[in-house]
Amino acid sequence: MTTRTPPDRTPADPTPTSWAPPAGGRARRTSSRRLLALAQLANSVGDGAYYTTSALYFTQVIGLAPARVGLGLTLGWAVGSLAGVPLGRLADRRGARGTAVLLALATGLAVASFTLVHGFVPFVLVACGYAAAQSGLAAARQGLLAGLVPAGERTGLLARLQATLNAGLAVGAGLGGLALHSGTRAAYVGVFAVDAVSFLVCALLLAGLPRVAPGPARPRGSGAGVLRDRPYALVASLNTVLLLRMPLLSLVLPLWITERTGAPAWLVSALFVLNTAAVTLFQVRAARGVTGLASATRAVRRAGWVMCAACAVFALSAGASPWVAAGVLVLGSVLQVAAEMGQSAGSWQLSFDLAPADRVGEYQGLFGTGVTVARTLGPLVLTWLLVEWGTPGWLLLGAAMVGASYAMGPAARRAAARGAHPAALPPRAG
Repeated sequence: MTTRTPPDRTPADPTPTSWAPPAGGRARRTSSRRLLALAQLANSVGDGAYYTTSALYFTQVIGLAPARVGLGLTLGWAVGSLAGVPLGRLADRRGARGTAVLLALATGLAVASFTLVHGFVPFVLVACGYAAAQSGLAAARQGLLAGLVPAGERTGLLARLQATLNAGLAVGAGLGGLALHSGTRAAYVGVFAVDAVSFLVCALLLAGLPRVAPGPARPRGSGAGVLRDRPYALVASLNTVLLLRMPLLSLVLPLWITERTGAPAWLVSALFVLNTAAVTLFQVRAARGVTGLASATRAVRRAGWVMCAACAVFALSAGASPWVAAGVLVLGSVLQVAAEMGQSAGSWQLSFDLAPADRVGEYQGLFGTGVTVARTLGPLVLTWLLVEWGTPGWLLLGAAMVGASYAMGPAARRAAARGAHPAALPPRAG
């Protein structure tokens, strides 16, 4: 039985949209998009360097045990997942631009504070501040983008920003590699300084964007906000299941390659480069056909099947000869990145189209918790499911991806229906 989706459209919303073309016409809008891309590039370069070196800095320089580092970061991202919604709501009420600038500065300050940490408790406190600022910044930037870019153009711009993000991460990873080669405390501290400065540059670029008018004041008794919007929460939850692919490249595949296959260990790095290059080059093209709810749910559904195929291919690499295993893993990685790009494009469109126009930051705060949950619970769940179980675990993960992707269509229809009078919705196809 096929899942039916309404034609491409943005659901009607009784609240007026907050978007208006910036003064100065097309040139001004182009300038705004360029600033958004430059801000993304700036902090992604810093993040690439940070991600490459932070674990070794925390263990070898600060002297924390690996288990304590994992616990501290898990606690930090748990706090970050709780902070996304209220900080997104703050962006809606006080203005997305100002909130994004302040949170970018707060993130840079948190990164710099890591260089002053000398024990577990201060490490956890700084990690909580860092994760909360990062989660809030992501929600505020999405609200800012929604206020500056027409609804039909947001997914395309997000695809360009994602390509920019991957390019910046690759450059930052190269800088981090230099620090790892040096292995000195000064080199590690230099990386953290670069990351902190990158967020300062990001804040300055965001401050140059046009102001987005804040939404109207919320009535009393509406404090729960997006948390009471069960249809949207269901869509966000299904997206979280699909995001469990995130730890595959950074954690699960390296363990799988070294423990379950005969492929060379250097293949881990090659697969990372493959993924980053593919997203940089093809994410915009993958998002080109996603223009509304129907095309978004179709993209998510296709991505679910492609991800299922990737899981089956990865499972075939176990026990194969080294070069056969390497070829199978490369094929699986190609399928994985194709699924990643399709799922990303579809979820971006859904996250904006199903949110009230004057509460985008708050709703993006909830939708963005999926990334945090995938980063915190994904490593634990997938390591047990895939590395321990092997082929049955891969097949179970693939089935979960297909199930979540097919459930997205009915969930999106329900979320769209709650934002419009039933008579205004198009009839279901079929």
